[in-house]
Amino acid sequence: MNIGSKIKRLRMENGLTQEELADRCELTKGFISQLEREMTSPSIATLCDILEALGTSISEFFEEDSDEKIVFKAEDVFIKNDEEANMTINWIVPNAQKNEMEPILVELNSGGSTYKHTPHPGEEFGYILEGEVELIHGKRKLIVKKGESFYFIPNKEHYIKNRVNRVSKILWVSTPPSF
Repeated sequence: MNIGSKIKRLRMENGLTQEELADRCELTKGFISQLEREMTSPSIATLCDILEALGTSISEFFEEDSDEKIVFKAEDVFIKNDEEANMTINWIVPNAQKNEMEPILVELNSGGSTYKHTPHPGEEFGYILEGEVELIHGKRKLIVKKGESFYFIPNKEHYIKNRVNRVSKILWVSTPPSF
């Protein structure tokens, strides 16, 4: 980490000149200039004074920016084909099981169905991208067609069956992750 360049960036974000920052910290403009050009290093006490003037703390200053991935591409998708259930599950966000919600793309071939899920805490949402499915939630059997969605509390056994002789695709989001 280049302390000087990071201080310069913060100074500019705060709309301060080197002289204004120096005045707020009882330092010289020359010291701020040398610091920003990495020609000198501040003491811990001086760094704390500078950061306070810039509206941040030493812990925030040294906190590393996260390289958390937020856009996922086709090559990131993990695919599981289940020939017995006649379905494919596409985990469209890798390692989503560690998050609070888990979006998947379910493809049900003709006659296919998802696994039967037992009651669990959370919420489930689905949007039918293609085809038509039967949603079984406890004793209820509901038809959900292309362009329609479902939302329920998974407090009963639940699963989905394909009702058509072609692939049905469902964008399914559960919280907490259950797939």
